[in-house]
Amino acid sequence: MRIKTWHKAAIGAVLAGGMAGAAFAHHSFAAEFDRDKPIKLQGEVVKFEWVNPHSWIHIKTGDGKVWRVEGGAPSALLRRGWNRNSLPAGTKIIVQAFQARDGDTRASAAEISFPGGRSLSLGNPTTEAVIAAQKRAGE
Repeated sequence: MRIKTWHKAAIGAVLAGGMAGAAFAHHSFAAEFDRDKPIKLQGEVVKFEWVNPHSWIHIKTGDGKVWRVEGGAPSALLRRGWNRNSLPAGTKIIVQAFQARDGDTRASAAEISFPGGRSLSLGNPTTEAVIAAQKRAGE
């Protein structure tokens, strides 16, 4: 009987630890990014990371800095027509985003646009909600 109880406790501890790690990895927008610090980034894609829980676009701007821009999960991007090869290195893009609170070269964006005017959603629902709220407040 004690062995069964011990096994249940051990399994519970492992599951709780795993969930805590997932909760930590998936942050809230407000904890990491500042809705009062919008930024426009223009440059070339260095790398596009197709990873969970958020995709990341690495952009080299004109001043030589490399910014990491958070997008939506790959599943959200797939629903919007993206695939892992949608942003090859060297692609010129423009990103309207929100800067990281800690001053790092990280940002969160809802969409990107291209010099020709075409734009694509980054499938980032939280950032999309922040932009929609700002538009409503400005009306």
